[in-house]
Amino acid sequence: MNAPVIRVLREDWADPEIALPSYETAGSAGADIRANLRAADRERGFTLDPMHRAVVPTGLRIEIPEGFEIQIRPRSGLALKFGISLPNTPGTIDSDYRGPLGVLLINFGPEPYTIRHGERIAQMVVAPVARAVFRVAGSLSASGRGEGGFGSTGRG
Repeated sequence: MNAPVIRVLREDWADPEIALPSYETAGSAGADIRANLRAADRERGFTLDPMHRAVVPTGLRIEIPEGFEIQIRPRSGLALKFGISLPNTPGTIDSDYRGPLGVLLINFGPEPYTIRHGERIAQMVVAPVARAVFRVAGSLSASGRGEGGFGSTGRG
């Protein structure tokens, strides 16, 4: 299987020393994304207060091949240790988006968290996209679940 090629462009202001997204182990499904802070924030970092959210820059723009998307997901270690997550997880980047790649983070933890320049802040998963056709129907086929809604399949 040929891997899709994600074309990457660095913003003019971005620090070229910050690594591009990368898979940290041979079995990683997600490539880690790093904060690439603006020059004024690089030394002190960017502090995210409890229950606040902010878009953290990566300094990148990307081109995703048609037929694919990128899903932005939290890093489990940041979520477990500090409460840092994504409020819209997974975030979706469509193949026709060419704007700046920022990561929307939220601090669910009890303490302020300082994001350091070059820190791994999220991961991206490249996934194929199936586009559906939507049609109005007079009825729907029966299923074992029936019309049960949220939580209708029970606990566990």
